[in-house]
Amino acid sequence: MTRLPHQPWQDSRGLRRVLQAMEAEAGATRLVGGAVRDSLLGLPVQDVDLATRFPPQEVIRRLEAAGIRAIPTGIDHGTVTAVSDHQSFEITTLRRDVSTDGRRATVAFTEDWKEDAARRDFTINALYANPLTGEIFDYFGGLEDLEARRVRFIGRPLERIAEDHLRILRFFRFHARFGRGAPDPESFEACVARANDLMALSRERIREEILRLLGTADPAPTVALMVRHGVFAPVLPELTAEGLAGLASLVAVERSLGDVCALRRLARLLPADAEVLDDIGRRLRLSNAERKRLVAMAERRFHIPTTRQQAEAAIYRLGAETFIDRMVLQLAVQVGAIGAAATPAAETEAAAQGADSLLHVVANWAAVARSYVPPRLPLSGNDLMALGVPRGPDIARTLGIVRERWIDAGFPEDREVVLGLARAVLADQPPQGEAPGFGAAS
Repeated sequence: MTRLPHQPWQDSRGLRRVLQAMEAEAGATRLVGGAVRDSLLGLPVQDVDLATRFPPQEVIRRLEAAGIRAIPTGIDHGTVTAVSDHQSFEITTLRRDVSTDGRRATVAFTEDWKEDAARRDFTINALYANPLTGEIFDYFGGLEDLEARRVRFIGRPLERIAEDHLRILRFFRFHARFGRGAPDPESFEACVARANDLMALSRERIREEILRLLGTADPAPTVALMVRHGVFAPVLPELTAEGLAGLASLVAVERSLGDVCALRRLARLLPADAEVLDDIGRRLRLSNAERKRLVAMAERRFHIPTTRQQAEAAIYRLGAETFIDRMVLQLAVQVGAIGAAATPAAETEAAAQGADSLLHVVANWAAVARSYVPPRLPLSGNDLMALGVPRGPDIARTLGIVRERWIDAGFPEDREVVLGLARAVLADQPPQGEAPGFGAAS
């Protein structure tokens, strides 16, 4: 009999208190889903979810009686979050679907474990375990699929997709993370056939799944499969085969740097066009900060600094995040070009050394950027007025020009030096209202 290997998190006082309150010893509550799957694969467990025979109100009553905070996070669907010793555990009552419309489901509660398993998406996500003995309960061949690294729908794939269209994207995300080799044919064909169903989903749900897919260790082969078969076309038509070429290089570079960024990978897959990226950011309901970052990655030509002064100037002008994004994207382009141009023997070795050298440089500047504290320009508008600049728009324009010269000079801290820069600017370009030559820089 397969048993769950004992995990350190099973010994936490918070979990033990919840299990006692939920009568796990009597078999009323089990571990379910990702905690079981990932433990069997030897992967870190992020969330510990529980399934129980007790109805939601009884779950709340039991938790509160044990002095555990109970939050009805999804009470209509049977989910209660238990907060025990500063740890959170989702507890969901066994359930079956009464009706579905592709976006949401109406459920009824049950005490049948197999009935609950039957409504889950993939066999590898429908594994349960006794949290005390480690006994595994597998109703649909999940253990066999897990061993084969195969992602497979429970039941008929077309029916499962009709229940929740997001399962199309979830299938590919799980295949990218857990799959090995070609995807399960029946599941794959159903996802391709029903790709247009994605249009019925909210942009927020699509965004979340796409970014989670791109955040897997190596999404490139799976994304290529999806593009080739038109899965993205209904919701992200801009993502075409042209953008795939550089994704593999970017993934390799990020792996070497230990810096995985789903948003950066998305930008690499899309056209280097600020307007297009801004539109996509809006469609995917990205936050303002995320959208701004995505648009900033439209600029793909970037000079990787060779000196500390160059690096700090670029970090100051761009901000640490955009500086790193542009540098990593440029590095991926250069590493890809080195690999493509390399020939066997000595040239291949030289190419590898060149790529390693670039990686070292970028890793160093990325570390600098993350700890960088921008200096403050030791000059104010009042200083400029004292030098004769009239109050008004000339102040901001002149400050911008002085700031650029200050950056180029290596951020001198001496106030007299900066005043000298200001005097030189005024000598070159005296204030003239809207005169040419005054362009705000930051």
